[in-house]
Amino acid sequence: MPTLAQDIQKKTKVSFKRILVATDFSPASRLALAEALRIARKYGSDLTLVHAIAPPGSYHPIPLDPLPRELDRQLLQAEDSMSHLAHEFPIGDLPHHFVIREGEIWDLLSAVMLREDTDLIILGTHGREGLKKVVLGSTAEQVVRSADVPVLTVGPHVPEPSSASGGLKNILFATDFGPASDKALPYALSLAQEYDAKLILVHVVPMVAVGTAAYAAGEFAASEVAQWESRVQQDSQEKLRKLVPSEARFSQTPEFVISRNFVPEGILGMAATHHADLIVMGVNPSSSPRLASHFPWSVAHDVLCQANCPVLTVKA
Repeated sequence: MPTLAQDIQKKTKVSFKRILVATDFSPASRLALAEALRIARKYGSDLTLVHAIAPPGSYHPIPLDPLPRELDRQLLQAEDSMSHLAHEFPIGDLPHHFVIREGEIWDLLSAVMLREDTDLIILGTHGREGLKKVVLGSTAEQVVRSADVPVLTVGPHVPEPSSASGGLKNILFATDFGPASDKALPYALSLAQEYDAKLILVHVVPMVAVGTAAYAAGEFAASEVAQWESRVQQDSQEKLRKLVPSEARFSQTPEFVISRNFVPEGILGMAATHHADLIVMGVNPSSSPRLASHFPWSVAHDVLCQANCPVLTVKA
């Protein structure tokens, strides 16, 4: 019987042929565009750059008719900024086009995504307060949790790529062995093979579980707690190894790492230790993405905000 990894890898292969890049012309969105260009050249992708013009406030007593184009200052400014962006970045050698519309960003992104059969969304975030201040207003986590395609997020701590920076060298795949992680797995496998990168598979044993075991030491012998921890370590190692198909060929041997920590800190710490160029992880869908974007304890939220490298998220 085929393993989960074998089954998923047969069904899914990375193919980013149509990439959607959201921009507000900020430094954060420029970093996102730089990442988009590197991926687009790797996969021969078509690029769509999208900018949403904020709709008028609700203070107008009656609906306003659309302004003539020559009088629409916001539209003209956005078109001028998009033109400057196209001159600043060498995108002329790639198939590309621009979409500038008035409306809520997620409404615009989802419409473009469906119309163009997008394979990947790329956006940037800025501000140390996390995803409440992002390149798209307050919707980055909404995009991550709502999009039916992978989302690459370039956070506020990701350095500007140097001219000498090449492809991906180290890819960290963070898993909790749940459905979202299962769906993200083939992207980590395929990207590691495509880029000849080192794949580091990481599972973080939450501190709450370790703490519960330690608290139980009053009831159980310390040796039993140690045995429990050892079993968790062994079981997790075995699960990680089973994620990689036996027939998969990598230029570097994958590494399997178990960390005992709070989950976000464990993922971020392993990414720093292994000099990850990309974190791949699954995210759980939310019945109310707008509400979910305001939960600061969300694992995805913390990783997206604090990672020193881009993060590729895949929704379950």
